[in-house]
Amino acid sequence: MTNLSDRWRAPRHGPGVPVPRPGREAAKRALDIVVSMAALLVLGPLLVVLWLLVRSTSAGPGLFRQERLGRNMQRFPMVKLRSMHVTGGDQLHREFVAGLVADEQEAAAGPRGLFKLEADPRITPVGAWLRRTSLDELPQLLNVLKGEMSVVGPRPALPYEAEMWSSVYPEYKRRFEVRPGMTGLWQVSGRSRLSVQEWLHLDADYVRRRSFWLDLAILARTLPALFRDGAS
Repeated sequence: MTNLSDRWRAPRHGPGVPVPRPGREAAKRALDIVVSMAALLVLGPLLVVLWLLVRSTSAGPGLFRQERLGRNMQRFPMVKLRSMHVTGGDQLHREFVAGLVADEQEAAAGPRGLFKLEADPRITPVGAWLRRTSLDELPQLLNVLKGEMSVVGPRPALPYEAEMWSSVYPEYKRRFEVRPGMTGLWQVSGRSRLSVQEWLHLDADYVRRRSFWLDLAILARTLPALFRDGAS
């Protein structure tokens, strides 16, 4: 049986496949290292305070690790501040994503957007605030420093999301040609107000147009977009 990661692994050469640009890749990696190291140094005390807040307000660890898909469908443990009760499983979210896939009109997205459930019973009160402010995502700077993620790129996909979306939107596979990002083109272009097709189109568009200067432009728009559109 063909593995999903084998089906979607980005080809190394051939018609229509972008030729790798070592200079561009080196510049992007340098940007990732500089930004992640600087942010960790500046935000380190805040991360400690937030970790203590999570630990003191609900049972369980302060950090949460979840398997995500990176470049070429390689799996890695993405780290976040824990926003859910430790007893919360993923079945509810699986059903939510399946509903989005099945809904041709994408009406199931709801006012909070494509990836967040309304009134999710798994979320702690502190976790709801962390998600609303996107502070729960700050530990992903460690994933960026390790080279598993980038500061800018497509949203890191869950394995079961990839399985579901692959059967509906063929262009979804383009997002795995690059490292996933903490922020990206879809986040600064409407976030939770976008439809599924708009989100996937923006991810594919970023992969096609990616450059050092585009990354800088997206970074410059990230904070304004967060305050304008809220957390995704």
